[in-house]
Amino acid sequence: MDHSGRPRYRQRFRLPHLIDIGGLADRVFALRVEKCLFWGLIALITLSPIPLGGNRPWAWSIMQAAAFLMLSVWLVMWALGRAKPTEALRKAWPLMVLFLLWTVFQFLQTVPLPPDWVAALSPQAALRHAAANTIADPNRWIPLSVEPHASGVAAMKSAAYLAVLVLVLLLLSNRDRVKTFAYSVVASGLVLSVYGVLLHLGEVTHEWFGTTIVHGAAASATYPNRNHFAGWLEMALALGIGLLIADLRDRRYETWRHFWRAMIQLVFSPKIRLRLYLSVMVIALVTTHSRMGNTAFFSSLIVAGVIGLIMTRHAPRGTALLLASLVAIDLFIVGSWFGVEKLAKRFEQTTVQEFQERQDPSDFVFSQINDFPLFGAGAGTFYVVFPQYRGANVVSYYDYAHNDYAQMAAETGWIGFGITGAMVLLCLGVALRAQWVRRDPLMRGMAFASIMGMTAILIHSWVDFNLQIPANAQLFVVLMALAWVTLHLERKSTPDKS
Repeated sequence: MDHSGRPRYRQRFRLPHLIDIGGLADRVFALRVEKCLFWGLIALITLSPIPLGGNRPWAWSIMQAAAFLMLSVWLVMWALGRAKPTEALRKAWPLMVLFLLWTVFQFLQTVPLPPDWVAALSPQAALRHAAANTIADPNRWIPLSVEPHASGVAAMKSAAYLAVLVLVLLLLSNRDRVKTFAYSVVASGLVLSVYGVLLHLGEVTHEWFGTTIVHGAAASATYPNRNHFAGWLEMALALGIGLLIADLRDRRYETWRHFWRAMIQLVFSPKIRLRLYLSVMVIALVTTHSRMGNTAFFSSLIVAGVIGLIMTRHAPRGTALLLASLVAIDLFIVGSWFGVEKLAKRFEQTTVQEFQERQDPSDFVFSQINDFPLFGAGAGTFYVVFPQYRGANVVSYYDYAHNDYAQMAAETGWIGFGITGAMVLLCLGVALRAQWVRRDPLMRGMAFASIMGMTAILIHSWVDFNLQIPANAQLFVVLMALAWVTLHLERKSTPDKS
């Protein structure tokens, strides 16, 4: 007892200890919230292809609401001091500035301006507003976009993609999360592949979310257009191949006993299961019978492989063998059983007329670009403006230009095209640097995946519009963000055990 007559043990239980307990509870709660946000991000990316690739207003509205909600929750935690930015987010400020500039630029296209300003900045836009009798009063302000509602919708999509970009940079905060995220995308691709191939083999025709999908001619899974399913698979396969590369190790076997023991362990290892999953996804890609989709996949694999072998100073010796086996086994063995001959026949039977039909929209878009050179006709306005430029031989209705480059230049002008081009080139450069400087096998593998996935879509975009499909555009943004994660993820990041 002390001089006051109270037992000494009671002095141990003071208010500061209670405060510490409360702080610990807050930290545990914050970690759990962040964990929920991480799995919410995975759900957003992996489930987006299910409702027709997210290419319906109700579907992309849900995607946008989910992205904005998750980012808002993280910002509230940050404001309360319960979360902090990652190194990848801080280092990626040039990308975020460009992406924000791109998004604001699209919103500015919808802002009403004095007619004289619009006439000076975009004369054709002013003429079309006048021709449409939208300005009974000559002093009434008008926007740069010829269809401001469509441009507003496109700007909201870009804002949601920016939110996804930031979430990836924030939530992929350690190696375990990067690996879990990549495996989740591969698992989603596997499920879609099995579903698509089975429906294709059964020649099923059914209605999916109000849209009739015919699976007999080609596998398209939950996408109305098989080419867009192929585009999503290209990026998911890139992540899977990156995981395979991350597991490569240089090993030397002292005896044959050690060698055969290692082979038996390999047969029952997760690496073989992953290889089988990727084979199923390649089967699905081949059965889409998408000529440019398959060309983009194998071309990007070769390009990224050559770059990886040149840039990666610490690559295992088996990397070249793995890449060669991927091409040989997938293309010549697996593909031959599941439609590669049909795909080759499609290449052989491609007529000049069929090629011209695919090229026609983008050919006539260049006239539109000449009329709207700097600011474009407005994001998302292709379907409104193109009928005024198409030739007499183009009788079909086109929502998109079947060429992402041409459509982007037509809708946002050379200013918008330059901003987006700078973003993509910047991310490719960061991924290349990650392959050069990082020794972490997982980071090298994910850098490879970023390069391969972006390259595949950049090739595919010459004759298609994958970047206009929300689920595909969203995954492309993920690959862009992943480049920065692979370069700047802290070397001693703690495992995620919460």
